[in-house]
Amino acid sequence: MWIALSAQLHFLWCDYVVGHNSFPDSNIKYPYNDKPRPYVCTVCYKWFTTRGSLYHHTEIHSERNPHTCSQCQRRFVSRRGLKSHMHSHGSRYKCSDCGKCCSGKTMLKVHKRIHSGEKPFECSVCGKWFAHTSSLTMHSRIHTGQRPYECHICRKVVRYSHQLQSHMRAHTGEKSYQCHMCQKAFTTSSKLNIHLKVHTGDKRYKCHSCVRAFYSSRDLRRHMRVHTGEKPYKCSLCNKSFRFSSGVDIHKRCVHSNERPYHCPFCGKLFKLVREVNAHVRVHTGAKPLSCRHCSESFRLHGQLKSHLLKSHNEGTWFTCHICPQKFTYKGNLKKHIRRHEGVKPFVCDVCSGSFYTAYEFKHHQLVHSDSRLFSCGLCDKEFKSTLYVKRHFKKCSEGVAFENVL
Repeated sequence: MWIALSAQLHFLWCDYVVGHNSFPDSNIKYPYNDKPRPYVCTVCYKWFTTRGSLYHHTEIHSERNPHTCSQCQRRFVSRRGLKSHMHSHGSRYKCSDCGKCCSGKTMLKVHKRIHSGEKPFECSVCGKWFAHTSSLTMHSRIHTGQRPYECHICRKVVRYSHQLQSHMRAHTGEKSYQCHMCQKAFTTSSKLNIHLKVHTGDKRYKCHSCVRAFYSSRDLRRHMRVHTGEKPYKCSLCNKSFRFSSGVDIHKRCVHSNERPYHCPFCGKLFKLVREVNAHVRVHTGAKPLSCRHCSESFRLHGQLKSHLLKSHNEGTWFTCHICPQKFTYKGNLKKHIRRHEGVKPFVCDVCSGSFYTAYEFKHHQLVHSDSRLFSCGLCDKEFKSTLYVKRHFKKCSEGVAFENVL
């Protein structure tokens, strides 16, 4: 239980005090409900308008089920859940179409929209209609770009509370949903359901433009953007467009931010993306989990496997330059290569007006204008501006030094 005091939040069971800014979502502007929500659940980070609402909500996370139905012995974590359930055993507010009992006249009216198809709430931007105000509120975030739920660990922001709950499991490592066929575990039930189709081979969603088929309608919709060229998600800082919302998040972190929330447990090196950490850790462990289906070769990185399949087994598609015979395994590398033929240098230094072909060249150049030396030699403590220089120096510095002495 919490007590909210103007600018601070207090736990009742200890002396811990935390400011509003320490938690995500405390100052959200709700388009259709602008009531202040000063009470936060520390398990799922959902916010509430009253202390009582928070108290009832916290029972959801309790392992106890103290409230029992007197008619069917079903148990519930909250009185509210039991009270709602009791209406299923009989109520004067009963749906004439399906027999479901509702807790009141208003709830019955809302429920009947399922059968009538009534959708009285219209989006003022795209004209789409909804059966509930809550559905309209969540939909409106697509147009406003509002992402009110923020992870307090890595600062990732998402549109909906259930997305935040699912994301938090990436940090805790919790995977409660396990496949009964291969024992693989997942963070959400929806991911497990999609995975189960891998075992059944059920790819009912087929693309009408190519031969590909998918396990879910969501994957098919995302795939169709490859054919249509649709890129509905834009970066608010540079207007670059992306096919998926996750692309915007990754782009902002990689291009417009220096934040590196993920670290290597072996050497402490910092990274911007989880997948970068996972790939880097294999340098320490020596793991090569990616095996070639045609031969006994195994690889540490997806790029290495893809390159091997193309060069050794002629599997996959080369991206060939139309100006010279050079070939690339990734389309992005081909685009960078073509810039050199065309003389396009999109990255311009705002200090000296120097221009560069790639972001990497641009970032390396910026070190010229900086006095910071963040990298040091582990043998002589000499400091350098970039990893390139420190690696070059280390080769010379470590000549004739036994490896055990370096450690």
